[in-house]
Amino acid sequence: MNDVLLIAVYAFLGATAAGLLGAVALRALRHRSVAVSLTVVAAVTVTAMLAGTLAVAWAMFLSPHDLTVVTTVVAMAAVVSLATALLLGRWVVARSNALTLAARSFGDGGDFAAPEGEATAELAALSRELAATSARLAASRDRERALESSRRELVAWISHDLRTPLAGLRAMSEALEDGLVPDPERYFRQIRTEVDRLNSMVGDLFELSRIHAGTLVLAPARISVYDLVGDALAGADPLARELGVRLVGDRVEAVPVEVDGKEMTRVLGNLLINAIRRTPADGTVAVAAERTADSVVLSVTDGCGGIPEEDLPRVFDTGWRGSEARTPPAGAGLGLAIVRGIVEAHDGRAAVRNVAGGCRFEVTLPTAQG
Repeated sequence: MNDVLLIAVYAFLGATAAGLLGAVALRALRHRSVAVSLTVVAAVTVTAMLAGTLAVAWAMFLSPHDLTVVTTVVAMAAVVSLATALLLGRWVVARSNALTLAARSFGDGGDFAAPEGEATAELAALSRELAATSARLAASRDRERALESSRRELVAWISHDLRTPLAGLRAMSEALEDGLVPDPERYFRQIRTEVDRLNSMVGDLFELSRIHAGTLVLAPARISVYDLVGDALAGADPLARELGVRLVGDRVEAVPVEVDGKEMTRVLGNLLINAIRRTPADGTVAVAAERTADSVVLSVTDGCGGIPEEDLPRVFDTGWRGSEARTPPAGAGLGLAIVRGIVEAHDGRAAVRNVAGGCRFEVTLPTAQG
């Protein structure tokens, strides 16, 4: 037993000395290729075995012949180990270089394509992660392009819509100033109308900027959907009467929701005004509220004749107003963008789809708990 313990001690001391030298070598070469590190590891393994064997042989006083045999066996093992380490290192380095070249496409705005061939589990996982990141970046670039396009469109529409009332205000003020107006009261009323229109546009821009900046502050309270729809219908009724459109709201369930009453009334008001303006005279705009498993769906159905399928994904984009035939007499295409922003701030979602004779806007909100 004592001999076995002594052999273990000598073998451990010899292997430890080789391991310490290997650790120093790995630290000195830590910035070099992984092939060099693998070679050092293989060399340390064989050297540790050789050192431990020699220490034991020296302690046990082996014959020169036996010592030569042991040394030769260990040397052959060292050759095979080093060759294997070099081959493995070269393969790993080649795969790493291929992965590096593939990843450079990110910098050029391209998509990542994983290099072909087998790879280690770690490199394969890295390739999958890079591919997922590439997909997210591509989606982000698409969203950025869409946002930039909507911004340019918004600026164009705002410039157009501001220019018209401002030109009218200037012309009316100059006419009043020159005393060329036979009925000043009519001009004053028209000026008030144009100022209200401008004020509404500025208010929409301010609301949209708060939504995009994430500074929209909500004051949620428990309220019945029936009351929300009733308030929205009362606010939109004068415009509906003026344009000869009939409002219908007889399919509304009294479902409780936890929402900001003011903001959600604005959502329904925007949808109703949008529907009324796009529905021909003698047409109908229907409002409904139906409970589902864990949410409530508020819908506004108009008689606009439908929206082209290719435009449906853009309906809630900032500045979108469809074709010229569908462009309303006022507004800058901000109402539906505000609708989506407010609804998403309430953890809901807004959607639109075509139905017979028109389209149906749907707002899905979570029901109140308890």
